[in-house]
Amino acid sequence: MNCIITAWANHESELRNYLRRQMHDTALAEDLLQETFLKALAQGSRFCQLENSRAWLFRVAKNRLIDYRRTHKRLVEIPDDLAEPSPAEPPVVDDLTQCLPRVLKELSAQDSEVITLCDIEGITQAEYATLKGLTPAGAKSRIQRARKRLKQQLKQACQVRYDESGKVCGFTPRPT
Repeated sequence: MNCIITAWANHESELRNYLRRQMHDTALAEDLLQETFLKALAQGSRFCQLENSRAWLFRVAKNRLIDYRRTHKRLVEIPDDLAEPSPAEPPVVDDLTQCLPRVLKELSAQDSEVITLCDIEGITQAEYATLKGLTPAGAKSRIQRARKRLKQQLKQACQVRYDESGKVCGFTPRPT
């Protein structure tokens, strides 16, 4: 029992500070601290055989903290009069398929191919690099340059407009 008291005296303030920082609630931190001490007491003589009592105490404190958070999740009440969400319209970018075939034809064959293979058909850049005998960095550069030119061409040919976050917010369809 002496080893428990000694370990506790050496590490109690450190454990308390840890739990307070994690919980942001002194009373709850104290509760978890006491539960950690009780767990050590329950170990009895086995606690004295531990190689690193500090690590054991911190592991128990951390597990108590995790258990507490798991069982005390904050719930937010949803008002009864909450409006039903309106059916989501497809994002504007989905409608760009009207412009894409024509714009792809206007790009160079190399740009059109890399965009078609990687962005439309879904092969990875690594697979593209192997297919074309490029380094992975070379394939990445090629796809980035092609995407940049595609974006410029879409902006010019279809009058694509972007919002402040860079997402497509509108365009003017162009006949094929």
